[in-house]
Amino acid sequence: MEKLSNERRIIRLEETDSTNRYLKQLVREERPEEGSLVIADYQTEGRGQMGNSWYSGRGDNLLFSLLIYPRQLPANESFILSRVTSLALKNLLDSFTDDIRIKWPNDIYWKDKKIAGILIENDIQGKEIDNTVIGIGLNVNQQIFPVDLANPVSLRQITGIQHNREHLLELFMREFFLLYRDLQEGLKMDIEDEYMLDLYRVNDYYWFEDSKGRFKAKIETVLSSGHLVLRTLDSDEERRYTFKEVSFMN
Repeated sequence: MEKLSNERRIIRLEETDSTNRYLKQLVREERPEEGSLVIADYQTEGRGQMGNSWYSGRGDNLLFSLLIYPRQLPANESFILSRVTSLALKNLLDSFTDDIRIKWPNDIYWKDKKIAGILIENDIQGKEIDNTVIGIGLNVNQQIFPVDLANPVSLRQITGIQHNREHLLELFMREFFLLYRDLQEGLKMDIEDEYMLDLYRVNDYYWFEDSKGRFKAKIETVLSSGHLVLRTLDSDEERRYTFKEVSFMN
């Protein structure tokens, strides 16, 4: 990756409510350089997509937010940043284990268990993105999770060994900025193709559920807007969904 500015901020916190919230406030006050990071050992109000919460044990996992300025990227094409981020996480985890997939829109799964989540928040100016804060929670060394969490897993549980969080962060930054550079160089289609190849439950029929009930379908594509397009098995009907409008069923 290209060398990041020496002026970028790297803030390490023992505890905060949310690394995304902390970094967004910093952007309002200082507008730090691209590549600035806020890293925390613990979040009291960790958040996921659409108001979901994100739980992490103190000091066990990698919790951080990254700042970028994707200038010239139209706001209606912002989902490409979700693809870049999820692919960077997948590429990082591929170094340690097999069976890593991206569950639409951007959860990272090992087999049928969730190992990482992403929260991307864009500040829009007119029709373009002014800045983007990318929040990531990666389960690294946690071995015991609350019983009410549906399907969590950590890298330590998968590999049987403890991992250095700083090293994982360095690997992520390398993978992210390689893909981000590809995006800046106009290789958007390559990123979209790779994302589709790495999707969870792609290329076969599975059970889903929407407001009308359960149905069997396969993933046809994910649009540049981020919409998931499914093809039903029974009626060969094309259905299009935004996040939270459809659920993956076991």
